[in-house]
Amino acid sequence: MLEWENRNPTQLAFIDPGKPTQNPFVESFNGKLRDECLNENDFLNLAHARIVIEEWRIEYNSERPHSSLNDLTPDEYRKMWEDKQKKLTLAMV
Repeated sequence: MLEWENRNPTQLAFIDPGKPTQNPFVESFNGKLRDECLNENDFLNLAHARIVIEEWRIEYNSERPHSSLNDLTPDEYRKMWEDKQKKLTLAMV
């Protein structure tokens, strides 16, 4: 990663150790994943873990409303955003 950063005009920004509040969105998601999926399942092997986690991810993104998205699912919100972008694009033509 550092090699790539040196070749490209970017500046890496890291979260300070012990400061999860610097990225609360990821910390919130990580907490939900841990509490609702990882802590609730006994995985038989890596393949089983992948299946269970993927099922949880699909439910999280497709079926569960999120208050931060005005109680839409992420999939519903994405579709709404895409439709809005299409209308804006057509209005510019």
